[in-house]
Amino acid sequence: MDLYEYQAKELFGRHGIPVPAGRTAATPAEAREIAAGLGAPVVIKAQVKTGGRGKAGGIRPAAGPVAAEAEADRVIGMDIKGHIARRVLVEAATVPFEEYYAAFLVDRAEGGFLAMVSSQGGMEIEELAATDPDALVKLPIDPVTGVDADTAKLLAAKAGLPEQAAPVLEKLWRVLVAEDALLVEVNPLICTTDQRIVALDGKVTLDDNAAFRHGWDDYGERTDSLEDRARAKGLNYVKLDGTVGVIGNGAGLVMSTLDVVAGAGAGPANFLDIGGGASAQVMADGLEIILADPDVRSVLVNVFGGITACDAVANGIVTALELLGERGHRRPIVVRLDGNNAEVGRRILSDARHPAVRQVATMDGAAEMAARLAAGA
Repeated sequence: MDLYEYQAKELFGRHGIPVPAGRTAATPAEAREIAAGLGAPVVIKAQVKTGGRGKAGGIRPAAGPVAAEAEADRVIGMDIKGHIARRVLVEAATVPFEEYYAAFLVDRAEGGFLAMVSSQGGMEIEELAATDPDALVKLPIDPVTGVDADTAKLLAAKAGLPEQAAPVLEKLWRVLVAEDALLVEVNPLICTTDQRIVALDGKVTLDDNAAFRHGWDDYGERTDSLEDRARAKGLNYVKLDGTVGVIGNGAGLVMSTLDVVAGAGAGPANFLDIGGGASAQVMADGLEIILADPDVRSVLVNVFGGITACDAVANGIVTALELLGERGHRRPIVVRLDGNNAEVGRRILSDARHPAVRQVATMDGAAEMAARLAAGA
């Protein structure tokens, strides 16, 4: 789970890492009020989970409350690489004397942790690594010993950071460990004119598998998106940009189905894996989510029964269509059932005689029919 900048900085503050004073605003009027309370020039920063905010105009200085309101009005609602800025961080402007880069992350390739530190901050790390790889210090971190004061001093010295940066590096490591993070990154980490080390930005990725230890539901933005609604139902759903809704049991089968749909000349509208032991209720929940997507023109249900019994899938389809009522008649649903209890499942669908449901015996045939129906053929 990626955090917004303001959420990352809240974590930093809890671990004693200096950050600029600031609060988030959802309206220009709130931005003006926050700027007035800070009593200093501020920066208006779009809160989106992507990079390139500055180049897109999502980070704007404001000399005072009136300017803060005007700049927030420009930024709120801005589309930055497909991410809509629904709120801004209003933060006291901090002038850097020097800018650095610091990150700790899980190194999956080596099965451990990695520190990356540079005296050249403020630019994208990929660009830095390509143009001046020697400027980026990389140090594997022993999971047992971690980053103590001596290791932090070594990192700072090797990267050319001032000595006072070492305690901040040590605390950034503590954020990674204590918060079960996969990535903790500050770009830029700055030294001010009065020699203070401050995290001017923050990027944190948390390990979803550790959510039960932290109660991370508070980090979710309540946008009522299809992804949010699917997550609330425990579904593995990703929205795509096509017109054929796809449901399958097992990530491998769903990925294959996406390929087959594309091969039939249509674009899949989503990835939805109902899992290996899905119940009728899970099937009904999945179908409800997909039919709530206005981009979907047809639905392909592709299930190979193993742990998941095809009769449970068929009952789920029938149940979902009963609950949806008229909404369930608006788009055709192509169903391919094979494997465990497939004959029973097909009979359940045939007996239901729902006008939206078409049954096809093969995956290729089902994909071709779903593609034709999505195209209006």
